[in-house]
Amino acid sequence: MNRKQEMIKKLAKRAKARKNKVVPSNPSNKPVERYISKAEREKIALAEEAEQTTATENNTESDKD
Repeated sequence: MNRKQEMIKKLAKRAKARKNKVVPSNPSNKPVERYISKAEREKIALAEEAEQTTATENNTESDKD
């Protein structure tokens, strides 16, 4: 390999190293969708239902006052 080729190779390596150091401003616009099991879906549904019932209870109590 002649001297010019060696310099080109070194420059390319440096450029690649600089590119690798750069951190993207927003690495993930869309989060990775993962599998949600039936049990997890049930827990989520129960939690949402509990929140709704507490919200309605609070509303009825404030209406009574």
